[in-house]
Amino acid sequence: MRPETTQSVPPAVPLTLEGSALLHQMFRFRWTAWRELPADRRAIVAAQAIAALEAMAKTPEGESAVFSMLGHKGDLMFVHFRQSFDQANAAELQLANLDLAAFLEPTTSYVSVVELGLYESTVKMYASLAERGIAPGSEEWERATAETLARQAEAMAPRLYPEIPPHRYLCFYPMDKKRGESRNWYQVPMGDRQRMMAEHGLIGRKYAGTVKQIISGSIGFDDWEWGVDLFADDPLVFKRLIYEMRFDEASAVYALFGPFYLGLRVQPAGLAEWLEGSLPEAHGTL
Repeated sequence: MRPETTQSVPPAVPLTLEGSALLHQMFRFRWTAWRELPADRRAIVAAQAIAALEAMAKTPEGESAVFSMLGHKGDLMFVHFRQSFDQANAAELQLANLDLAAFLEPTTSYVSVVELGLYESTVKMYASLAERGIAPGSEEWERATAETLARQAEAMAPRLYPEIPPHRYLCFYPMDKKRGESRNWYQVPMGDRQRMMAEHGLIGRKYAGTVKQIISGSIGFDDWEWGVDLFADDPLVFKRLIYEMRFDEASAVYALFGPFYLGLRVQPAGLAEWLEGSLPEAHGTL
């Protein structure tokens, strides 16, 4: 029987909770091919897509939403929140099997999972266990960790499995923490990282009434480490929030930002207007 091994230094990795699987799909629409279709055929394809998207908008497994994108990075963005990656892939396949898919050219996509970082709880728990003489990696340490995660998961269930906010605008972007050059986030002591993330979070809370933020983890799933979704009715809040956050230490010193994607919500019923070249007015929710 192998002896139980422990480590003398607490783990550097903060505890996290994971929830919904997220899939963002960005497409360029083949407008020329679409306009070559007879009007009656366009109507049939649009009706099929609308029916499918209305069914996908709210299901027992999660929700899907459609956004009209600004700029050259794509024309349509489909966002899927599901309880598992299997279900997210099922939504992807459902979309791929629509007749409309023949006119959708993928430009990029992003796979992630809703993540809640528990820096504060982790630091407090590690300090408490150390004071009690409990060694990192021991059975008692692992039991305390499991209990903390279970307690936090129960308290934060609505945040782990959120609905897609109904706001008009979406700003999505991936990001990393620096791992080289003269700065490396992953070599900063846990307490310092916790302090910086707490300061970072204070800025976000100032915008709680005007923007809904959903953070997802993508380490091991996609090319960046996190994905950030911001939902609001006034797109200028994205600029104000992100600009202000650039000045805090966690962002100014350690953050690397990927491409930004901006979209306007299109309800499934409004897709027919969009396909005829008109942006539907904002009304209703999915």
